[in-house]
Amino acid sequence: MNRIVTISREFGSGGRTIGKHLAEKLGIPCYDSELLDKIEEKSGLAKEYIAERGEYTPKGGWLATAFADRSLNGLSVQDYLWTVQRKLIIELAEESSCVIVGRCADYILQDQQDLLKVFIHADMPSRAKRIVELYGERDETPEKRLRDKDRRRSAYYHFYTDMEWGRTQNYHIALDSGVLGIDRCVDIIASLY
Repeated sequence: MNRIVTISREFGSGGRTIGKHLAEKLGIPCYDSELLDKIEEKSGLAKEYIAERGEYTPKGGWLATAFADRSLNGLSVQDYLWTVQRKLIIELAEESSCVIVGRCADYILQDQQDLLKVFIHADMPSRAKRIVELYGERDETPEKRLRDKDRRRSAYYHFYTDMEWGRTQNYHIALDSGVLGIDRCVDIIASLY
């Protein structure tokens, strides 16, 4: 039976990095940006579109897509993307043990027997510092960027799962990467794996 780790994370908390380092340490695949390539291949949608819409509500919220074109078998493009993404995550979990970062994988795979659901978070100053170091300065403040990304990620998660993103009861473990650091988070998750 395959052992799966899903990592949900606040924007800027280092969840993506933790997932990659964890997979390296365990010798199993990590699906994050790699997932984008696979979804692009299966869906025919542009990678940039998938990156923006695969775990975030559209800018302008759901109302902006409420009257969207439903030409893909009666589905909106957003719902079609969710369907392709969900199917692919299930297939990857069936193929081999792996780490999957984001994209509601914790919810999609919740019935998987050997699943470890992780949530990574950190305080605002730690996250703001991290995104400036990784992504550089922007016109808007790092705090505004963080709040916007988290708000959109939370709305997306709630829309497709009817659950509250970041609520500790939805995960097996929640780790503060701002306090523990990336390496310690990796070690803790690996020890639970």
